[in-house]
Amino acid sequence: MRTVRAPATSANLGSGYDVFGLALETPADVVRVERAEETSISVTGVGSTYIPEDPKSNTVGAVAEALGVTAHIHIDKGVRPSSGLGSSAASAAGAALALNALYDLGHSRTELVSAAAEGEALVSGEAHADNVAPSLLGGFTVVTDDGITQVDASLSLVACLPEMVVSTRDAREVVPSSTSRAAVTETVGNAATLAVGMTRNDPDLVGRGMDDPVVTPARAALIDGYDDVRAAALDAGATGVTVSGAGPSLLAVCRASDQRAVADAMLETFDAAGVESRAYQTRIGQGATLYD
Repeated sequence: MRTVRAPATSANLGSGYDVFGLALETPADVVRVERAEETSISVTGVGSTYIPEDPKSNTVGAVAEALGVTAHIHIDKGVRPSSGLGSSAASAAGAALALNALYDLGHSRTELVSAAAEGEALVSGEAHADNVAPSLLGGFTVVTDDGITQVDASLSLVACLPEMVVSTRDAREVVPSSTSRAAVTETVGNAATLAVGMTRNDPDLVGRGMDDPVVTPARAALIDGYDDVRAAALDAGATGVTVSGAGPSLLAVCRASDQRAVADAMLETFDAAGVESRAYQTRIGQGATLYD
């Protein structure tokens, strides 16, 4: 048996749609695998009743198929499904790393990204790697068609998850199919600023670089209370706030000294809007951990 703890992630980070991602210290999934003649799946933990255990419908079943192995796979969910915190990616990344070790396949973590991304295709319809890459590699990642760049960044974060659901497919449907030249220029500039900020561990640069005039406004409209929660977080000391992944979670970048105030402000503002929520006071973390 092999056991892996695979972290939650936040993708896009505003200006880096389908390209940027980062690993969170908390929450995380725990994936355990055992050799078996046929693949089977069991799921416990948060939101487990909504997750299919049929290997043909579960992300980890697609990962096992992509790696050419079979196993019994148990997922203990710590990352709520449809949270915008890479729930399916955490399971897929954990399964990829665990199965690679169980069968001594010899793949590097970077090589495992493509197998884990096959699991993501079941959720979004396409094999995106912007969540599975940071879950496997840790830190801040930039995923492009010609490779993955990883930076061991270290910043304080607050991920605030409201009790509502935004499906990945719905969130992709609202993304505009075209935009203006000015919006493209602004987004490129912000993305470059964010990337430089990550290399410097500079929360001010990263926060400035999270602004996005194209994708974020469309997705924010799906989240009740988004504008007020974002404003409250910024007033409490956050240097930047955006939709985490497809939503409904919001991700705030801040200094460690402001982290509690930012979390409290986000929780209180959602509560004032009649929305229950929880906040993870976390940091950019390491990738999936193999325990045995």
